[in-house]
Amino acid sequence: MENPSTPSNFIKSIITEDLNSGKVKEIVTRFPPEPNGYLHIGHAKAIYINFTLADEFGGKTNLRFDDTNPIKEDTEYVDSIQEDVKWLGYEWDELRFASDYFDEMYDRAVLLIKKGKAFIDDLNAEQIRETRGTLTEPGSNSPYRDRSIEENLELFEAMLAGKFNDGEKVLRAKIDMSSPNINLRDPVIYRISHTHHHNTGDKWCIYPMYAFAHPLEDAIEGITHSLCSLEFEDQRPFYDWVIAECEMPNVPHQYEFGRLNVGQTLTSKRKLKLLVDQQLVDGWDDPRMPTISGLRRLGYTPEAIRSFIYETGISKSQGVVDRQMMEHFVREDLKIKVPRTMAVLNPLKVVITNYPEGQTELLEVENNIENPEMGNREVPFSREIYVEQEDFMENPPNKYFRLFPGNEVRLKNAYFIKCNEVIKDEDGHVVEIHCTYDPETKSGSGFTGRKVKGTIHWIEANQAVPAEFRLYEPLIKDEEVEESVDVTQEKTFLDQINPNSMEIVHGYIEPGMVDVVAQDKFQFFRHGYFNVDSKYSTAGHPVFNRIVSLKSSFPITK
Repeated sequence: MENPSTPSNFIKSIITEDLNSGKVKEIVTRFPPEPNGYLHIGHAKAIYINFTLADEFGGKTNLRFDDTNPIKEDTEYVDSIQEDVKWLGYEWDELRFASDYFDEMYDRAVLLIKKGKAFIDDLNAEQIRETRGTLTEPGSNSPYRDRSIEENLELFEAMLAGKFNDGEKVLRAKIDMSSPNINLRDPVIYRISHTHHHNTGDKWCIYPMYAFAHPLEDAIEGITHSLCSLEFEDQRPFYDWVIAECEMPNVPHQYEFGRLNVGQTLTSKRKLKLLVDQQLVDGWDDPRMPTISGLRRLGYTPEAIRSFIYETGISKSQGVVDRQMMEHFVREDLKIKVPRTMAVLNPLKVVITNYPEGQTELLEVENNIENPEMGNREVPFSREIYVEQEDFMENPPNKYFRLFPGNEVRLKNAYFIKCNEVIKDEDGHVVEIHCTYDPETKSGSGFTGRKVKGTIHWIEANQAVPAEFRLYEPLIKDEEVEESVDVTQEKTFLDQINPNSMEIVHGYIEPGMVDVVAQDKFQFFRHGYFNVDSKYSTAGHPVFNRIVSLKSSFPITK
C-alpha cells in the first residue's frame, strides 16, 4: 500500500515550476510542530505533505520544534513527536529547535527597533485587545507607539535583563493599526516570561511570539517552501513583513493547504489536552484519541494512515472527511497481513453430548484464506466449547439462522451441531446448551448430504485462553465537531463526549494465541480487527483493542 509520491496537486505544480525556472536549486521543507501536546491525525497530513513532496524532488525535510512558549512545552512532547514521525515512516534530515535561534531572533528584534519598526508597549494584554479594533473598524495606536528608538532599545535591554515582571511590557511591531488584516495591527513580537525552558534553561526571560519566530526560523534554515494549513493564510502578510524588515538573506514562501478534518474527531490540541488533564481519557495514547500514539495503540498501521491521507489529496478546499474512509484503509491494509482467528467475546457454554468424553482432536485451519503464504494452524475441538451468547435464542424471530432448539448450524472449520436442550439457572437465565454433532459433516470432508444456513464461531473450552476485549466507538457523538478555541464553547464541546465510547467484555481466544505480545494484530471471525494493547496486556492476560469492525458502508472509488 505504499504511495511513493503525492497525487497531482497545486503545491507540486509550484515546486516543479520553481525548479524548472531556476528560482530554487533544491527543495527544503520542514515539519514544525509546537511541543505542547501529542501529534494527531491532522498533523499526519502535514507530515506526509512536507516529507513526501521534498522526497519526490530529491530535497530534504527538517523536523523543527517551534518551542517559543516554555509555559506549555515539555520534553515529553518532544520525545513523543519524534517517535510518531519515525513510526509513520519518515526520517528527517536535521533536527532543529526554534530556541537554537533565540540569539539571532533577539538581534533581529533589535534591528527592527533601530529601524523604527518596533516599540516597547506598556499596555497589558487586555488593553491591547481593546485597542486592536474589529474586522470592520480600525484599531487605535498605543500611547507608547512613538517612544524614541533610544528609549525602546534601553527598555528592551532591561526586559532581557529581567528588570520587569511577566506581562509588564511587550515588544510590538510597528506596522499599521488601520490595516484590514488584523494580524498587521502592531502585533506583539516579544513578551516577558520568567519560565524555565526545556532547551535553553534559564538563559532567557523574554521569548519571541510564534508568528514572529516562525518565518525567521524558515529563513535561517533556508526553507524554500513553507507549507502549512489554511488557518495561517491571514498570517502570511506578517510573515513576509518580518522576512523583509528583518533583512533575512533567505526568503521562504508560504503556501497553504486545506487541513484534514475527520468526522467525529477532534483536531484541537487544546481540547485533546483538556480531555487528558480532566482524566476523561486514559492519557494521550488512549485508543479513542485521534493522536498518532492513540491510533498506534488502537492498532492502526502507518501504511493505512499514509494511504488514507493520499486518498484525501492536497488542495485548498476545507471539509470534513467521513470517519469510515479512514477505517476503510486500515481494513484494506490488514486484510492480507494478519491471521484470521476465532474469539468468543460473550461466551455461552455448549456441551456436545454425543462427542466422546475425554477426546480432543486437532482441526487444520487456514490462517488467512486471502494469503495462502501465511499457512495453516491447528485448532483443538472437544466435547465442550464456547459460542457467542448472541448466537443462541430460545425463541428466535423469523430468519434467525443460528442456534435455537431444534435447529442445526455449522461450527466454523468443524462440524454441524444441533441444539437439543437448554440449561437455565434458578433465575431463568440460559447458562448452557446441549447439542449433538454429526461426525460426517466435518469441514473439508466433502460432505454434501444437506445444507445449513448458519455458520458460527467457537472456542474449545478446556484449552481456551481468557482474554479482555475493549470495544471502541467514536469519542465524539456529533459528525462535525466545533473546533473553536473560544473558552465559551467549552461546555458545548464537553457535551459532545460519547459516554459509551468504550465497552469492556471478557471472553476467550484460541490456545495458540496464548503468547501474543503488544501490537500483534488479528482478524477475529465476525467481530473485526483487533490489536494487542501495549499498556494493559500482560503475560497470561491479553487485552485486545478492536481497531475496526469488519464491514464498511463507505464507497471508495478506485
